[in-house]
Parts: sequence; C-alpha cells; structure tokens
Amino acid sequence: MFTGMSAFPLTPMNETGVDEVAFIRLLKRITSAKVNSIAVLGSTGSYVYLSREERFRITQLAVEHSEGIPIVIGISALRTRDVLYLADDAQKLGAHGVLLSPVSYQPLTDMEVYSLYDMVASSLSVPLCVYDNPTTTHFQFSDELHGKIAALQQVRSIKIPGVPKEIDAAKERVKQLRAYLPSDVTIGVSGDPYGAVGLNAGCDAWYSVLGGLYPEICMKIARAALAGQSELADNLSNRLAPLWQMFLKYGSLRVIATIAEMLGLTDTPNLPLPLQSLNGAARLELETMLPILDN
Repeated sequence: MFTGMSAFPLTPMNETGVDEVAFIRLLKRITSAKVNSIAVLGSTGSYVYLSREERFRITQLAVEHSEGIPIVIGISALRTRDVLYLADDAQKLGAHGVLLSPVSYQPLTDMEVYSLYDMVASSLSVPLCVYDNPTTTHFQFSDELHGKIAALQQVRSIKIPGVPKEIDAAKERVKQLRAYLPSDVTIGVSGDPYGAVGLNAGCDAWYSVLGGLYPEICMKIARAALAGQSELADNLSNRLAPLWQMFLKYGSLRVIATIAEMLGLTDTPNLPLPLQSLNGAARLELETMLPILDN
C-alpha cells in the first residue's frame, strides 16, 4: 500500500463546515486515475483545523467512495489521547492505514516522539506511516530515531521531506536512511518538486499534493520513475517547474486550493480561516499555468 503514487486531496470547507459534495467530487477525480492509494486528512486535508466529528465524517466519505483504492487516514493531533481516539475511528470505518506526525505546541523530545508512536502502534491493527514534516511540526527526526520507530509493530512507511535535487546526493540520502530501516518499511518522498528525483533516487512512494487534483499527471511521473525511466520522469516533472516554484513560494496548500477554485471543483472560499487561497497578482500568475496542467 505504501508504494507508488499516493494522492493527498484537499478537504474543501468554509466557516459553516466541510463541503461534502466537493470532497466527493475530488475523490472521484482521483479514483478514476487508479492511483495507488489516497491519503486523506494530511496537511493538504487541513486535519488540524477539523473537529473529531468532522474528521470522522471525512473518513467515512473517503472509505465509501474509494472505489477499491486503499485509504490512508491522517490521525495526528496535539494529545496522544486524541490520536488514539482518531486511530480507533479510522479503523472502525475501514481505513487501510493511518498517517501520523508528531504535532505539538511545546517542542517535543526524541523520547516523547518515540513514546507517541509506541503507544499508537501498539493499538493498531492497520499499517502506520510516519509523517516526517519539520516545516509544520518543527520536529527534526534523526535517522536513528526513524530506525527505532520503524521497528515498532505496524509501522510500514516513512514519509520524508524532499530529498536533494542533485540525483547522486538524493541517492545517498535515501541509502543513508534505508540503512536504519527494516526491509519491510518503505520510504516515500513528499514535497512535489522533489517527487521525481526522490523516486529516481530509490524511494518507494511519492506522497503527492498535486496528485490530489491532477492524479493522471503524477501517475505518469511515478510510473516512469518506478519503471527505471528516470529521464522521462525528470522531463515530465520539469514541465511543471513554474508550478513547483509557486508551491515553494506560497505553499502547496494555497496553490492547490486556488486551482480547485479556478477549475470550479470547489466553491470559494475552500480553506479554513485564517488560511486563504491566492489572490491578486499571484492568482493571475497561477492562472497562466493551468494550460500546462491540461496537456
């Protein structure tokens, strides 16, 4: 399950609640592309802004409309107690796996993070993906800690930040981390500008934001890289370089939310305040890139 291209869809919402119709519309767009998995309630899914009840409903909808594609549910929360509640909800609703990052207001120690994963993993009957996202959590995993956590029951993948852009350095980074991991734990690259190079460098999966809106494009890149066609994967990714720059400048969530609005897939607004989609010159710049995505 934690291999290939995993699509991370937006959770469309406004201040009155989640737009279930728009969410189902996005799911249908993803399932039609036959992606390898769908990861709901990740950072792109705005999990941290949602109540347990809202997350329960989103999970329910994702499982119901999965069309047989494995569903991975984000269960991250500030308190371990709440993570355990969310894990229980996900399992009861039929999720195939869960995704967990060490979210905290107070800086966490290595011991505290290990304790979190130890407690959660021991409660699970489905596989767990470790979500290493220092941009949002401000926690830096060491390779040693990754190895210790990866040895826990039910841990089956690590979602790492973007690898170096230079292929030899990227291969070395993946090789370095893999040396600490059990053979049954996969490595998945995140940060869409690094998707192709990560797969070409030996990552097993690409955890993709763009895949939640343009899954066909991302599947082409993933298939090429995993088939050993590294040059083709690079060329397909490089065509999207202007979009990757927008991701890096404004954040992938804002960019994807804006595109979803432009395509009429969601209403405006579609993010939880105070977050907002792009406007002004940035929105106009993004609009010029849509033809690239349609070809």
